[in-house]
Amino acid sequence: MKIVVKENYADMSKFAANIIADLVRSKPNCVLGFATGATPIGTYHELARMYKEEGLDFSKVISFNLDEYLGIGMNLKKTYDLDQSYRRFMYEELFSHINIKLENTHVPDGLAKDPDKFCLQYEAAIKSAGGIDLQVLGIGGDGHWAFNEPGASFKSRTHVERLTKKTLDDNYEAFYKKAGVSAEQMPHFALTMGIGTILEARSLLMLVNGTRKAEIIAKALEGPVNANVTASAIQLYKGDSTIVLDREAAAKLTYLG
Repeated sequence: MKIVVKENYADMSKFAANIIADLVRSKPNCVLGFATGATPIGTYHELARMYKEEGLDFSKVISFNLDEYLGIGMNLKKTYDLDQSYRRFMYEELFSHINIKLENTHVPDGLAKDPDKFCLQYEAAIKSAGGIDLQVLGIGGDGHWAFNEPGASFKSRTHVERLTKKTLDDNYEAFYKKAGVSAEQMPHFALTMGIGTILEARSLLMLVNGTRKAEIIAKALEGPVNANVTASAIQLYKGDSTIVLDREAAAKLTYLG
């Protein structure tokens, strides 16, 4: 596990983007795992800049996103049923700014008629693509990975997860409130890759910024491995993992060498 501390959000975003870009250059048909939320936006915008200004080619890249709210979504024709879908987020923050083929992008289908069946199909699609080469990750305020809430099994696969009050409150303030969506309208369930699925990626790239994440990232990286902080599963990971933090997020880490 490699921990990299950058001075600020802009620097960490550029550093992370370069890791992704190096993989795309060395393996043009790589399989990337993407995350949503505020933290990776800077990284995605830097990748878009690299495409426009440096010719970084995503035309053969395949992607899989970690999660999506159950009951909302956006299809490949870019029509919405609710503005806060993660498919919309990925399209607006990254996919529409690079030359990735939309048919090669996979985001869990929040509108699936049979969510449990879809979860099995999502796992099969990842396997069919050859597995994920690099998975981008963040961390929730209570230490959750993707939408694997406290108590989720470390062996879990893609599944339907009931969201905790902490997650609902955090996401409402970050996304739904400013969109004019009431707390009652906000989805209370999500489709998410499981911890077991995430740990099968060939490499992990975890991005964390800001003072409010300092305590929880310290617990995840240096505390005991336990299901109440599902991101602590990164301590069990056998592959190449890089955690990129800004100085604020790294403030409570003890072991930085």
